[in-house]
Amino acid sequence: MSRTIRILLVDDFKPWRSFVASLLLKNPEWQIICQVSDGLEAIQKAQEFQPDLVVLDIGLPNLNGIDAAPSIRNVAPESKILFLSSNRTSEVAAAALSAGGHGYVVKSEAGNELLLAIEAVLLGERFVSSTFTGFDFTATEGHSSGEFR
Repeated sequence: MSRTIRILLVDDFKPWRSFVASLLLKNPEWQIICQVSDGLEAIQKAQEFQPDLVVLDIGLPNLNGIDAAPSIRNVAPESKILFLSSNRTSEVAAAALSAGGHGYVVKSEAGNELLLAIEAVLLGERFVSSTFTGFDFTATEGHSSGEFR
């Protein structure tokens, strides 16, 4: 018997959250336990709910996703973090992964890649959007900066 995967969904644009939720609910083993719209609330809810997975945007009010990720990892160390962002630069993707992300999906690729990314991340694998094919993320240094909005 398989267990339910509990997901915290973090994005400040409600229509986008609804779209992502509709994709996630295609898998009956996945449950969205909470949806929030800013980085500070993401940390609080991660601590409260201890989700299996946090799907995290970068451009968030109050605290961006890259800066929120280390705190999420601290308060919910078993949670995997999958960044889902409109930012297509390898620098931002590298910063997100260095901040504790297990994967990075570009929003424009979500329809094709999000479900695959979630499965990979839950298996302990790193997933990076096909947008970044050929880029080596293994040599990234840690980033923590308010410049990522």
